[in-house]
Amino acid sequence: MFIKKIDERVRAFFLILVFLLIVIILRVIYIQIIEYSKLNEKANDLWSRNLPLSADRGLILDRNGEILADNITTTSLVLIPSQLENKEEVSFNLSRILNVSKEEMDKHVYKEVSIDRVHPFGRQLSYEIADKIEKLNYKGVYLVKESKRYYPYGTMLSHVLGYVGIDNQGLSGLEAEYDKYLTGVDGAIKYFSDAKGNSLKLSDIYVAPQQGMNISLTIDIRIQQSLERELDNIVSMFSPDMALAVVMDPNTGEVLGMSSRPNFDSNNYQEYDIETINRNLPIWASYEPGSTFKIITTSAAVEEKVVDLFKDTFYDTGSVKINGTRIGCWKPSGHGLQTFLQVLENSCNPGFVRLGNLLGKERLFSYIDLFGFGHKTGIDLNGESEGIIFPLDKVGDLELATTAFGQGVSVTPIQQVTAVSAVVNGGNLYKPYIVKSILEPQTNSVIKSYDKKFVRKTISKETSSTMRYALESVVARGGGKYAYIDGYRVGGKTGTAQKVENGKYLVNNYIMSFMAVVPANAPQAVLYLAIDNPKHTALLSSYTTAPIAKKILLDIIDILKIPKQDGGIEKVRQWDDITYITVPNVIGLSIKEASRLLYPTELEVSGSGDKIVEQSPKAGEKIDINSKVRIFLG
Repeated sequence: MFIKKIDERVRAFFLILVFLLIVIILRVIYIQIIEYSKLNEKANDLWSRNLPLSADRGLILDRNGEILADNITTTSLVLIPSQLENKEEVSFNLSRILNVSKEEMDKHVYKEVSIDRVHPFGRQLSYEIADKIEKLNYKGVYLVKESKRYYPYGTMLSHVLGYVGIDNQGLSGLEAEYDKYLTGVDGAIKYFSDAKGNSLKLSDIYVAPQQGMNISLTIDIRIQQSLERELDNIVSMFSPDMALAVVMDPNTGEVLGMSSRPNFDSNNYQEYDIETINRNLPIWASYEPGSTFKIITTSAAVEEKVVDLFKDTFYDTGSVKINGTRIGCWKPSGHGLQTFLQVLENSCNPGFVRLGNLLGKERLFSYIDLFGFGHKTGIDLNGESEGIIFPLDKVGDLELATTAFGQGVSVTPIQQVTAVSAVVNGGNLYKPYIVKSILEPQTNSVIKSYDKKFVRKTISKETSSTMRYALESVVARGGGKYAYIDGYRVGGKTGTAQKVENGKYLVNNYIMSFMAVVPANAPQAVLYLAIDNPKHTALLSSYTTAPIAKKILLDIIDILKIPKQDGGIEKVRQWDDITYITVPNVIGLSIKEASRLLYPTELEVSGSGDKIVEQSPKAGEKIDINSKVRIFLG
């Protein structure tokens, strides 16, 4: 009996041992197979450390491959507190070099972390500071590569490009809109240490950072430089509250140039106020367009056949009354009997009140909607405004009248350029865009491309053809004459919009603008230029914006290699017209001889040598005497 009890105990004990062994085996299997990755990661965290290596952002290029946003290599300070041997000394010397208080440095030196990337004063250090830190030769103090965004052209295209923060994240403009493409994958140097932070004799592992994707823009840097130059001249001459310019290819919606003032340096965005750096005026600013909006009203009237621009007439007495409110023409005595083409040429407000009445509010506002006003265009930039258009049930006789000549409604520059592009390109409204393609950084092969996007039809080809002629007539015979270029067919329309503040129109405070098309018979570019509250000048857009627009148009003609066109409308000469001269041939002459022949035209000299080897414009071309002739010495 006693032996039997012992056998039962042994058997029970053996069964327990077998059960425990099975549990242990199952646990080992679970740990080695199921939990292996998780536990291995935790183990690695205990004895491996990563020194971060930041990746370069992708480049931003213009349509010709010119770099607009680049990267430069800087260094950043990384501490491994467990490896620091004399923390007081380390903290004191680093605080002195970095020009921060010792108390601030102590927060990092005595930090209870395995690795500390000193932020923000230890980031993106200059070579001089990095060299001083390196000479300290402290254990546990490391300098690692860090990428910093660099804009080689400074303020140029700043609102479009935007800027990035200290952690290389896009914060505005294209940098923010395309951040997921531009952002690279950071790398690291992985090293191994024991629990006290001492390095283990294991090979370090280098994980290379991966650069972000490059993006190619529709922007042409040469057109952009022309805009920047003239906007700088506007600021210098007129001290405006703001100024802006946009150039678009009307046949695709591609933005060829875009800029505004005030602007900022994307390299040093921290030095500017938030309003300046975050307001891209061509897409953000919303204001009454003034007479440039008459292009839309005229297009609607022609399309709906309520008037024949060339045959139907209107008698302008100088003003018209709508529900007791007098609406005057800029010419108080009136223009008398005019065709409706002359109404557009003369920018006659009473004539456009008549056009508004002939169309009626339903038809006029349907075209305003059709051309995209009151809606975002969808351009690939952040911060776009919608503008403000009267709800149809709020439109009375007075609202209809003022809307017809561009007052009372609020629109953005990009809406105007997009709409006028549709007017002159055959009636096709395209979505504006500024990024042409996404590129693989090593080979520059196209990963993703963007093409023109048709939105809807607005007017017929016949109406578009009529409008192109009408806009050319405005430049040749009307208020846009200072944008006329001999030998080239330029269309355009001036705008002088009175500004509103607290519901009241301001006195002698206008937004002056000019909308231009070149060439008018086969448009390749649409230019919009606006100046807010210019000082020290006549308050007429024909004298302010049109001559400046002409300078930009001359550059566009040269850059796009637009040939001269026959069959243009002859300019109606007036007493104040600029005098034109025919450029003589100065190749082979000295500067002194050329100056005598070209007087009073100013010379712009490039190169070195005694004789002129090239000239622009070519001999035989007509230019106004205020233009420059470029000569090249060799």
